[in-house]
Amino acid sequence: MTAGLDRRSVLKATLACAFAARGTAAQSDPALLPPQAGDLLVRLGDAKKTPLAPADVALGARQTSAWAMDPATRTLRSGTRLNQILLLRIDPGRLTADTRARAADGVVAYTAICTHNGCDVDDWIVNDQVLSCSCHDSQFDPKDGARVVDGPAPRALPALPLKIVDGMLTVAAPFTSRVGFEKG
Repeated sequence: MTAGLDRRSVLKATLACAFAARGTAAQSDPALLPPQAGDLLVRLGDAKKTPLAPADVALGARQTSAWAMDPATRTLRSGTRLNQILLLRIDPGRLTADTRARAADGVVAYTAICTHNGCDVDDWIVNDQVLSCSCHDSQFDPKDGARVVDGPAPRALPALPLKIVDGMLTVAAPFTSRVGFEKG
């Protein structure tokens, strides 16, 4: 190593450059940006990019997978799987106060990325009314901020606050916490 540069300093500088490059890429590619306030929600796989209304998410049914979409450019924020969103519609009376405050007509939104190892939260356990990650069986209660009710996940799923604008589900604010899994 050169004088004054130890291994840790070189590693920190390399990581800083990598994060800066990632930020630059996100700025130049709107599809990489996380969901933004004002974005509409579109069902995963909908080639027509039809914005979802609360009624498009069935009450008490399995989750609907969605992407956020910039309403001006119609760009889906689908450039990274970290942006994938799960939507559920639950009777508002069954939601905790904090969860109800982030919901739109009973529709709640959470990341699709498990906080344990980053697998997809891909299952709905009907009898328990919980989301589940089939990789390691972490379970999350969508009625209570997607808090962990079973399994190895260390924290709740980040929530995406919603509102209704012109009858459509709209992102009200960014995810409530960092999307992704715990490294360790």
